[in-house]
Amino acid sequence: MKLKSLLLRYYPPGIMLEYETSGELKTKCIDLLNLSPSTDVNALVEEIQKAEPVITASRSDQVKLLLRRLQDKLRQHSNHQFYLFKVLRAHILPLTNVALNKSGSCFITGSYDRTCKLWDTASGEELHTLEGHRNVVYAIAFNNPYGDKIATGSFDKTCKLWSVDTGKCYHTFRGHTAEIVCLSFNPQSTLVATGSMDTTAKLWDIQNGEEALTLTLWDAANGKYVATLTGHDDEILDSCFDYTGKLIATASADGTARVFSAATRKCIARLEGHEGEISKISFNPQGNRLLTGSADKTARIWDAQTGQCLQVLEGHTDEIFSCAFNYKGNIIITGSKDNTCRIWR
Repeated sequence: MKLKSLLLRYYPPGIMLEYETSGELKTKCIDLLNLSPSTDVNALVEEIQKAEPVITASRSDQVKLLLRRLQDKLRQHSNHQFYLFKVLRAHILPLTNVALNKSGSCFITGSYDRTCKLWDTASGEELHTLEGHRNVVYAIAFNNPYGDKIATGSFDKTCKLWSVDTGKCYHTFRGHTAEIVCLSFNPQSTLVATGSMDTTAKLWDIQNGEEALTLTLWDAANGKYVATLTGHDDEILDSCFDYTGKLIATASADGTARVFSAATRKCIARLEGHEGEISKISFNPQGNRLLTGSADKTARIWDAQTGQCLQVLEGHTDEIFSCAFNYKGNIIITGSKDNTCRIWR
């Protein structure tokens, strides 16, 4: 086994190994989810070398340099103010969801017209129409940071995996007995998770197209129930983890969002200011900001630790049902019932 190269993965922090074994080039990721600006780099390199013998002593200085670059990235607490860059009308029928690729150079939209469309962000040109679902395309995602695949989940109870380059469908995942309403890739882009109105979640292997596991409320490793988070006064419409898995954010029809500690299950911040239900919430890649979209026609950016509102994104003429950061956290897309997408930079 011979190490060929080391590559950085900023969000979430990690190092990608490219190595050769038996004449075949392979890759492996070392996740560094607990890395912080105060981490002892020398001690961490020793731990990594014990776990990964392919990283020899001659590579120590290179690994230390990469870890310090990751720490520098984690120190960046951006106070960037977003401005409206572009407004696009994407589908004839209402949109359901929006998502950006890693760089923000292209984005996808799902619609009641049963398609997902891939768009060039700068020009507004339609690159591909992904057709094949027999009902509303409700959940969509890129496999960031790679950005070469798209997953779509539909009310037709299936999830499909597509090529970004060609628009070709690789696999159709069948097994849910009700509408698919959410989905996500794992960071390694080896699995797709789908959540359904049949009250289950399923994990799918993107290489062979087969179901890997069914979850019924849950720990992803063993499928067991872990905890219940309480405090909202109305139904919870969305939730998400930060990249470390230490924080959980929830959005509610009560018009507030909350941040919980995954370890203590206690609320550490309340996000108050929206004048309507909050349908979408997401962390930025750095984990220090939250983005919310609301029926009050605005999206808002918040400090994830204090709950302070940092910016209000205004301009949509109907409720915002979807909003997302790109992989770097420097571009935002919002999707609204006014049937437009807005790009913010």
